[in-house]
Amino acid sequence: MKLEVSVAEIGEIIKIIEKRPEELFEMIRLDVKENVGKYLTAVMEADLTDFMGRESYARVAGNDKYRNGSYDRSFTLKNIGEVKVKVPRDRAGEFKTSVLPRGQQYENEISRDLAIMFLGGMSTRTLSLLSERLIGRKISPAQISSANVELTEAVLKWQKRDLSKETVKYIFVDGVCFHMRLEKSIENVPVLAAIGVTQTGEKLMLSLQSGDKESSTSWREFFKDLKLRRFNGSKVTLGIMDGLPGLETVFKEEFPQAKTQRCTVHVTRNVQAKVPKKFKDEVASDLRSIFYAPSKQKAYEHVDAFRNRWKKTLPSAVDCLERSIDSCLTFFSFPEEEWISLRTTNIIERLNKEFRRRTRPMEILAGETACYRILAFIAIKMELHWRSNPVGKVRKNLPFFKELAYENFTKKN
Repeated sequence: MKLEVSVAEIGEIIKIIEKRPEELFEMIRLDVKENVGKYLTAVMEADLTDFMGRESYARVAGNDKYRNGSYDRSFTLKNIGEVKVKVPRDRAGEFKTSVLPRGQQYENEISRDLAIMFLGGMSTRTLSLLSERLIGRKISPAQISSANVELTEAVLKWQKRDLSKETVKYIFVDGVCFHMRLEKSIENVPVLAAIGVTQTGEKLMLSLQSGDKESSTSWREFFKDLKLRRFNGSKVTLGIMDGLPGLETVFKEEFPQAKTQRCTVHVTRNVQAKVPKKFKDEVASDLRSIFYAPSKQKAYEHVDAFRNRWKKTLPSAVDCLERSIDSCLTFFSFPEEEWISLRTTNIIERLNKEFRRRTRPMEILAGETACYRILAFIAIKMELHWRSNPVGKVRKNLPFFKELAYENFTKKN
């Protein structure tokens, strides 16, 4: 297409640009949209010609197909916006253009972008409000929700992916609850989660599955599902978890070669719940002396000191600690550079925190499938972050700070 502009017209354009430079870009966008619309119309005309088997006004013996004008339609393209086209049609109504799918208002690439922005944290209402500015046309919240459904198949494949090539040595397990709409009621549904740590220290999401986190039966089914996906449990040497009822027993039965580590943060909270406010700071200091001791032997020495000091004053707190202490100190049997990661469930708690942060604006999730779509996206995003922060690869200055913390924030006697 040849564009011819006179000198006078150029002068007028320059004056407009000097006063309102944004109008030039608006003129360019309108011109681009118009020409794209003409181009798509021409392509569909060619598509109809191929369907008819003859050019317009041509006569072919035995060919009873006839053109029947066209109808106006709009279609939205990424980076261009909404364009106007004329869709040709035949008299019998048999022609269906392959250029623009029937009933589709925007290209698939826009659907994917909307889905990613939704999963990234924007609500359907916010996207609807911004859609005209983002892509050049208004899209309803319902249409945005429909675009998200296209990701369901990919999420299901990710959930059921083969795990035979993953050599996992540690597993962090926990559960988190979400408000979901199930049929006509709103239920508080727990979702069980497991993060694995490979032999090289890399973290990966192993599974997400709904189930009662207080039920040992749910956890057993959860671990069996991992094995059905060809997960090699013989390499697992440690499971890190909080004190959920029956979880440790089930874990040891499903992974007999592995030990269990009780989260020291959860145990500290349980002990502190039995301590009056007056003594909380002192008890917290004594507990830090145990859990951040330089060796297992030293930790048990601090346990004896804790028992001797608080047995008469706080017997219930002492009993609470003694019930869990052996499971709390399992991490001492593993490499020292990994202690900081193994003594707590912080790794999976961080993931659960991200789950809650993303789902908080939604208040209620539209069922289990919608929940999995969002959680899978968050988990995959977290895996990208984990790649730069493997377990056991501590910074060179960490030992210095660890010794400093032990010297200043715990009791050495």
